[in-house]
Amino acid sequence: MAHHSQTAATLVGLVAIGFSASLALLSTLAAGIPPFQLLATNAAIAFLAGLLFLGARGKGAWRVLKQPLRPWIMAVLAIFTYHAAYFYAVASIPPARASLIAYLWPLLIVVFASLASGGGGVRWGHGLGALLGLAGVVVMFADKSATVEAVGPASGYVAAFACALIWSGYSVLNRRYSGVPSEMLIGVCGAVAVLSALSHLVFETSVSPTPGQWWAIVLLGIGPIGLTFLSWDHATKHGNIALLGVISFSTPILSTALLVLAGEASASIYLGLAATLVVTGAMAASRAGRDRHSQGRANSRYS
Repeated sequence: MAHHSQTAATLVGLVAIGFSASLALLSTLAAGIPPFQLLATNAAIAFLAGLLFLGARGKGAWRVLKQPLRPWIMAVLAIFTYHAAYFYAVASIPPARASLIAYLWPLLIVVFASLASGGGGVRWGHGLGALLGLAGVVVMFADKSATVEAVGPASGYVAAFACALIWSGYSVLNRRYSGVPSEMLIGVCGAVAVLSALSHLVFETSVSPTPGQWWAIVLLGIGPIGLTFLSWDHATKHGNIALLGVISFSTPILSTALLVLAGEASASIYLGLAATLVVTGAMAASRAGRDRHSQGRANSRYS
């Protein structure tokens, strides 16, 4: 029964990965909206949709929002900083480059999960995977087809890499709060909306969205910001975190493919090679983790 429950939770993670792959495209379609304004609007939509969901379940459903302070703080800070940094990166540098750098998080999930397990640290496969992932990022800069202006500021690349660190760290640490129901993330969306709105008022000038931008904003709120939060939270708490890391390696490929199909990125050989290196590196790191787990079980069997 426990195995069935873990499998079901892992399958739920597929929903999160699918919606996550659309984040770059929808963020690009909403380009022109300041990052904090965009996040405030998206999170507010996700929050309102979540309230309707809880309301439909009856009065007792609201109790899921009453949880310990630590998981609240971790979730609010992780989700707020990740998406603020991501929207800034997408608005500052070419979306495909921002996407590939940010999507180093599957690789980092494998590495961080290995370290958190306390099984002897990082093996050679983890180091190889990290080098391949970083090589993928370097390959992006080998593309001479982009103009100097199109490359964007260094801060955009720093923000994109910060996304990878934040989301991977959150995904691994979230395992500590497996007893907290995922519906708590509905309240987290409300808190993120408030923080983003305050940041927008302090740092940005409001922009009135066009009809096309509104469609992108609504879809972001329902999908990558809303359903992704709930499904990924449940999957990382109750699913197979190593397998989720493996499946997540498809995210940068799917994300880049969507950008190319929508005409928001060019299908250059550099971009394809960069995506391939990122995915290959993540798979190498995951293989190292599986080998060590298998060796540990063999040792315990004969000890």
